[in-house]
Amino acid sequence: MSISFYKLNYPAQFLGKKYRQRTHSCAKLFPALATQFSSILVHSGESDDSQKCGRSSILNISLPNKDCSRGSVLNQANAIGIIGGASIDSTMNFLQKLTQWTSEEGKDCPPFLLCSDTQLREELLVYERSSSLSLYTRAPSSHFDYTPIVENLRHKREYLVRGGSRCLVMPCHLLHSWHDDISNGCSIPILHMGECVAKELKEAKLKPLETGSPLRIGLVATDAILRAGVYQKKIQDEGFEVVLPDKATMEHVLLPATEALNRKDIEGARNLLRIALQVLLVRAVNMVLIASHDLCNLLPQDDPLLKKCIDPVDALVRSTIRWSQSVEECSS
Repeated sequence: MSISFYKLNYPAQFLGKKYRQRTHSCAKLFPALATQFSSILVHSGESDDSQKCGRSSILNISLPNKDCSRGSVLNQANAIGIIGGASIDSTMNFLQKLTQWTSEEGKDCPPFLLCSDTQLREELLVYERSSSLSLYTRAPSSHFDYTPIVENLRHKREYLVRGGSRCLVMPCHLLHSWHDDISNGCSIPILHMGECVAKELKEAKLKPLETGSPLRIGLVATDAILRAGVYQKKIQDEGFEVVLPDKATMEHVLLPATEALNRKDIEGARNLLRIALQVLLVRAVNMVLIASHDLCNLLPQDDPLLKKCIDPVDALVRSTIRWSQSVEECSS
């Protein structure tokens, strides 16, 4: 892969060249993003080595006095703005699939502008911890003030729009808890992962596993995502019944699986995830949606359970590619 990074004054900004090869490790894809406090990544979709910043052209040099936020960085009709969220790995996973899948179709990766910062990730982590097990408890959940999170996201939204983005995506399950807050007043579309998944499920023309039963979709996610209803309503609106893990599964299987991951007990976490999936499958669900980047990557590629699982990020990538290609077709 031909790519370069150039460090500027805070907030750190990184300008990347056009992608030419597939990558197999998110950590190797953009290593600088994993260590910087705040970062902006630009892919112009151009074949030359220069990047546009307003009227200026950046070519293999660092420009600490330039403020890209005052002018469009991208000017293509299919430019995509990406807001990174709770997991830098999930963001890089989205970019890896976006570049790889467009390349497999013989096309160039759409131009994009990415914003990601450590402060937002830390705020999301605190919010997620405050929501732990609140889904199944009678006591009211802690009154977490998520106003700073929404303000942070709106600031990123405006930056990406000013930078030339024509469509926004958020490859983070938790960020979709505030999709309506971010979309309100936005001049460009913001894709919703729940809608992307629900549409693909509808198009798959699934059949009930039991005669006379509704089409059932299982959902595995953290308490914060389940409580926010990020996926439930979108899937139900397409005629499916959503089946959630029961309290016992959440407390004694999924929560311990997350704890096992935190202490790097991969095999233990993998076995617990298999149990959670089997519990849902015996309830006659057609597919299981795994709304967790960490859990999605637990099972090996040859595990038969994966045939029954859906990664919402994959649906978001496909929807992003379809949007980009439709804009290109209309422009040609």
